[in-house]
Amino acid sequence: MLEKPIVGIIISAIAFGTAYFLTPVLIKTLTKRNLVVKDYNKVGETMIPRPGGPSILAGILASELTLYAFFPSVEILAVMITTSLAFLVGLADDRKALGGWFKPLALAFSAIPIILLGAYVPHLEFPLFGYVKIPELYLALIIFMIPITGNTVNSIDVLNGVASGFMMIASFALTISLFIVQNYDIALASLPLGFVSLAFYKYHKFPSKIFPGDSGALTLGAMYGTIAIVGHVEIIAATALLPAVINSFLFLSSMKRIIEHRQIKANPVVHTEDFKLKATTDKEAPITVVRLILGHGPMTEKEVGSVIFRLAVFSAVLAIITSFMMGIKL
Repeated sequence: MLEKPIVGIIISAIAFGTAYFLTPVLIKTLTKRNLVVKDYNKVGETMIPRPGGPSILAGILASELTLYAFFPSVEILAVMITTSLAFLVGLADDRKALGGWFKPLALAFSAIPIILLGAYVPHLEFPLFGYVKIPELYLALIIFMIPITGNTVNSIDVLNGVASGFMMIASFALTISLFIVQNYDIALASLPLGFVSLAFYKYHKFPSKIFPGDSGALTLGAMYGTIAIVGHVEIIAATALLPAVINSFLFLSSMKRIIEHRQIKANPVVHTEDFKLKATTDKEAPITVVRLILGHGPMTEKEVGSVIFRLAVFSAVLAIITSFMMGIKL
């Protein structure tokens, strides 16, 4: 049996390599089949292949199956099954735009394997205050958490490279935090998420050559939420994901109902004559983090993405600090 550090290197290489080498093939395949969408933040008819979910899922499953071969556990099974179900939910939405309630309900169903496999501990751990045991309530938390993390990541997939870049930062912070709290097995299981995000970012960054689509965004978000549950680091995970969580909260509170982005009549962002991004003055448009960022004036898409990444790094640092505080009790 190989030592865990060596296994970690192996699965990280498999995750990165699979996504890195499959994504260009996927780009060609999607383009040939005319599975492309318009990039509305570019001048002219710039068409981008979508979805990138298949290469993301392939990288995750290849690495997690390898890890399971070395260290079989129900937690790794839960990660693979829930992530795969979330991918199918996103793929269905990529192929045909479904109602606003479809994804939350379907993602809630995707969380059931975590419960059936018993891959959880029914308590929450808070920094300084310790554990809070909530056996029945925790089951509801599992059902709600996967839709929240899945749709939260999906909600920030509005600019080139943001979803994959943001998840790269958040997931590596989560992995570091898992090592700090000495949950080494789940830390290993979380490594593929960061490396797949890094590999996909190579093609998703500005200017994008491929979009993740719902299948890609929900896959990343659902895996992140599952890792948080099976690793007992829910508070840390929420902290690292804070900018995206705030974005979802602002969107839902301003729209006052669950609605698909494609169903929005008033866009929160408009374009200037030189095609920079500008916050709309339309009161009917939803409030988002991007709209708030643009409150100081027009910016390029790349500049807005850089601001979001700085927010992600700040939240990642807070998450790591929180993990250190987990061992401190009042």
